[in-house]
Amino acid sequence: MADHIAVRTLPLTGFHGGSSAVRLEAAAPAERISLRVRAEDVAALSGPLGIDLPVKPKTSSSGNGRTALWLGPDEWLVIAEGGSDVGNSLMQAAKNSGALHSAADVSHRNTAILVSGPGAAAAINAGCPQDLSLKAFPVGACSRTVLGKVEIVLLRTAEEAFRVEVWRSFSDYAFGLLAEGAQDAAV
Repeated sequence: MADHIAVRTLPLTGFHGGSSAVRLEAAAPAERISLRVRAEDVAALSGPLGIDLPVKPKTSSSGNGRTALWLGPDEWLVIAEGGSDVGNSLMQAAKNSGALHSAADVSHRNTAILVSGPGAAAAINAGCPQDLSLKAFPVGACSRTVLGKVEIVLLRTAEEAFRVEVWRSFSDYAFGLLAEGAQDAAV
């Protein structure tokens, strides 16, 4: 009997799009945890995770190959770039923190689309009502919002660059909508 290892196909494999003003690409695989913790336990959990969990609305923090996005008063999405060992270490760090919390591995639920270029904000705004001006949504800002008919988590990674976190089951729809927005942004 041969051993078979199941290899999960990335949801956006082979997708490409964009325009002269916008580049669209599937983000590299990442591990993600959905984290819930009380305000009084944030510091106790931040240390073991190796990243300060932001406590102000619409903010994120990055370091050690990890990004923590504030989604609510007691909710964060923590993204760890790299292989599954990184995500497992996040789950283990949360478990060993001693802080009362809830951490769920959502790595296979989500995928991400990177949107960059001078027309990136316009491409996203083709289906998203979020004010993406730098004043209202500066670098490092994040929010849970909608893109067309789907919920996304949006992170501004640079003045002209965004990370769109979306459930994998909606990723082809989100990519298609962004591709149309990219074409419009080039006009």
